[in-house]
Amino acid sequence: MRAGRLFGVLIAAGLALVGPPLCRSVSSEETGRECNGSAAGLKPLRRQFHRPDEENSAESHRRLLGLQEAVKRHALLNSVSTTPQSAKYGFTQFSDLSQEEFKDLYLRASTDRAPLFSGLKIEGLPAKFDWRDKAVVAPVQNQQACGSCWAFSVIGAMQSVHAIGGSQLEQLSVQQVLDCSFRNEGCNGGSISKALSWLKQTRVKLVPQSEYPYKAKTGICHFFSPSHAGVALMNFTAHDFSGQEVAMMGELVQRGPLAVVVDAVSWQDYLGGIIQHHCSSQYSNHAVLVVGYDTTGDIPYWIVQNSWGATWGNEGYVYIKIGGNICGIADYVAAVFL
Repeated sequence: MRAGRLFGVLIAAGLALVGPPLCRSVSSEETGRECNGSAAGLKPLRRQFHRPDEENSAESHRRLLGLQEAVKRHALLNSVSTTPQSAKYGFTQFSDLSQEEFKDLYLRASTDRAPLFSGLKIEGLPAKFDWRDKAVVAPVQNQQACGSCWAFSVIGAMQSVHAIGGSQLEQLSVQQVLDCSFRNEGCNGGSISKALSWLKQTRVKLVPQSEYPYKAKTGICHFFSPSHAGVALMNFTAHDFSGQEVAMMGELVQRGPLAVVVDAVSWQDYLGGIIQHHCSSQYSNHAVLVVGYDTTGDIPYWIVQNSWGATWGNEGYVYIKIGGNICGIADYVAAVFL
């Protein structure tokens, strides 16, 4: 069982033992008020995250139940997040969803397998490295209620490497990959490896997002002429860096931001801080972009860009402890070449 999964099993088992929601401080700086798990106590949260207020509707009742379950999860997750700089959990825009709804809507990346990394570690790595400091990482995007994380991860890596090569940083079209990557299933999910293989095989030129805007739903592929300007993938590598995260740091510095597949079930309630020891399922299910790392503090961590908007987590980012393959961050790591 990979590091962190044992804690996930304990968390899953512990949720059944947590009693009814109690009055407690809501772990949300924006809300900053007491909550007792009642419709009245949770109504401000529903307004904050733009949920319907029809208290007698079936939909509203279902959302209320989701928030009540979230209170239990927060208590348990925070009870095992007690070390310095630990992640904190509380109400997010996803907290009124059941865990099954959350997984079905947002965690649609297929699990990819990759060979173990067998290269050499790069010596003399900087203690801290962040591609954002070089202005080659695009702003955080929001996939909305579409299982398109796999496309955002691939696009994130390609547009950054394109900028590292000297071109102007430009948001490439996620929708183009979503619609046209025939080996994947659009908003119903997909695989980083299948998307990269498709891009390599077809040499499709990805156009700017302004030419092919994101719609958060799968559409009909729009084809462009071979002479149309765009960014094409030349090649990619994919490796399993579990047990070799220092080598993964070298890959990041040498190649650019990395597309990875992680286990993100516990991220439903993530507010910020460094995830140090637990995720809550046994399978990778979400694609993200690793843009940097920081080993200067007591807890070294990866800097990971997510695609759930800038209001989630650390302004759209999540920090994950380096070492122990937390959340499976080192299981599938892809670097692109243009």
